[in-house]
Amino acid sequence: MIRAFGAALTAFAVMAAGGAMSETTMKIISFDELEGWAQDDHEAARQVFLNTCMDFDAPDWQTICAAATGIKDARNFFELLFRPVLIEDGAPGLFTGYFEPELDGSRAPDGRYRFPLYRMPPEARKATTWLTRREIETTDVMRGRGLEIAWVDDPVELFFLQIQGSGRIRLPDGSHIRVGYGGANGHPYRSIGVELVRRGVYSAHQVSAQVIKNWVRRNPEDGPELLRHNDSYVFFRVVNRVSPEEGPLGAMNRSITEMRSVAVDPEFTPLGAPVWVEKDGENPLRRLMIAQDTGSAIKGAQRADIFFGTGDKAGRAAGKLKDEGRMIVLLPIQRAYAMLPESVL
Repeated sequence: MIRAFGAALTAFAVMAAGGAMSETTMKIISFDELEGWAQDDHEAARQVFLNTCMDFDAPDWQTICAAATGIKDARNFFELLFRPVLIEDGAPGLFTGYFEPELDGSRAPDGRYRFPLYRMPPEARKATTWLTRREIETTDVMRGRGLEIAWVDDPVELFFLQIQGSGRIRLPDGSHIRVGYGGANGHPYRSIGVELVRRGVYSAHQVSAQVIKNWVRRNPEDGPELLRHNDSYVFFRVVNRVSPEEGPLGAMNRSITEMRSVAVDPEFTPLGAPVWVEKDGENPLRRLMIAQDTGSAIKGAQRADIFFGTGDKAGRAAGKLKDEGRMIVLLPIQRAYAMLPESVL
């Protein structure tokens, strides 16, 4: 599941359902009320917490970060310094998954690697709206200018990498290049999934990233034309701040961790805060994660996107996830009680 694509579908579904947000409520609960709390690997969660806690500005969070390695037992660390807070806004809990795409590519083109990832040209950066996807792909405007970062072997995966905005390129020697969003041509995004529904090819509930990929590949003429229905075009940059072997950067500009980092709505959940996830569905999950990322469609107190890692296997697992449950935020003790309305104190 490509994150932006899946998030857009989820947002569309919520809008179609006519859901409305109600007043936000907050309730402190005990650690005993967290189902499966005692069985989790709290040390793994603490290590992920340490990846970003040094970025907190607030004194209470800074104090906790300083104490994070001083308390020997990780479970005691969380239980002594935090309180679980259930924050609700009237919408049911919903968990989805996202991942970092990994494409096969090369630093030089050949018979297999023919589709380039481009840096943003200077004239596009200066323009509010530049050329369309079709004009970029079917003319010589980009060629011979040294703007290529790498060439990949699959134009469909490249298209979805642009939707995602970041990913990793696996080179023939086994090394990697990590790329991030480097700018866009200024045209609004047009959903090719919505276009397939409009054409009557699929109904809305059938559309997924994998369904679209399969359709494009089965239709060698109409497939590329469908992709060009989306005028928006994304350019990339090489991300050197962290090793390509580490996790991608999240919203806190730090590497995120497979199955321990979660994207949240910062209007309700502070970035960097520990979050207890109780996800139901086919593969129930009870795990302490850290809120280290955000997403354009991750809106609401009980809405979260779980990071599944890098590559196809992670993508398949993430694409299956759309489950209910609940999310409890762990906040510093004084902060937790200060947030409660006076009527419940």
